[in-house]
Amino acid sequence: MSLSSGSCGNCYYIGNDAHALLIDAGVSLRRMKQLLAAEHLDYGSFSSILITHDHMDHIRSLASYCKKLRKPVYATPMLHQAMAERTMPSPDLAKCRRDLSEGWNEVDGFRVRYFVVPHDASQTVGYAIQADDHKFLIMTDIGHMTEEALDLAAQADTVVVESNYDMDMLMGGPYPHELKMRICQGNGHLSNDACAQAIRRFWHPGLRNLFLCHLSENNNTPRKAYDCAQEALRSMGVEPGQVNLRALPRRSPSPLMTL
Repeated sequence: MSLSSGSCGNCYYIGNDAHALLIDAGVSLRRMKQLLAAEHLDYGSFSSILITHDHMDHIRSLASYCKKLRKPVYATPMLHQAMAERTMPSPDLAKCRRDLSEGWNEVDGFRVRYFVVPHDASQTVGYAIQADDHKFLIMTDIGHMTEEALDLAAQADTVVVESNYDMDMLMGGPYPHELKMRICQGNGHLSNDACAQAIRRFWHPGLRNLFLCHLSENNNTPRKAYDCAQEALRSMGVEPGQVNLRALPRRSPSPLMTL
């Protein structure tokens, strides 16, 4: 379930009958509880939090989560250090800190592996998550694709990938030139076209779900992102409906989806 996806805030829930994780903490504690409760999930149903990077739309409420929930917060040592020294020097976060090692980690019944992606934060990572035979991958806020990201995506049956902007909308829009360059020059965000190119490279017959995340409110539309990804699938002979393709909403939650 995507609780929110975009610069307004980012937070995702993934779980099975036994365990659950939260990815990022960009929505308020109160709203997170409300959204989970609407799907008959108690906030106690997730046991840990994974953090992708230290931009505020991903960690805005993390200190509150730590203070009130006291659940373990997993991130790389570099990212934890950056949050402790600059973006979120909270004693509550320090108490919840858990460092991920390179390679696969055991996190509350899941196997979790981080991979570094280019983005202009202290450090930004995506996550590959395995539960039983299911392989899930999320990569949001990624300036350009890496071979490691593509390789891991080519093994997953569910991929959440950024499709942030339409190039024509960005260049013709009201953003200052410096911000436009920050977005599109390799360490900002992934365009619809770049996302489509990545899909052509990582698609494989075992891919079942493809969710487009972190769509820009000003430089994209859900239809543009969806159509661009659908055309990439169609160009490889993938029939509509063969892959569950969705553009995740920005300010509202997605349905709770069974993968």
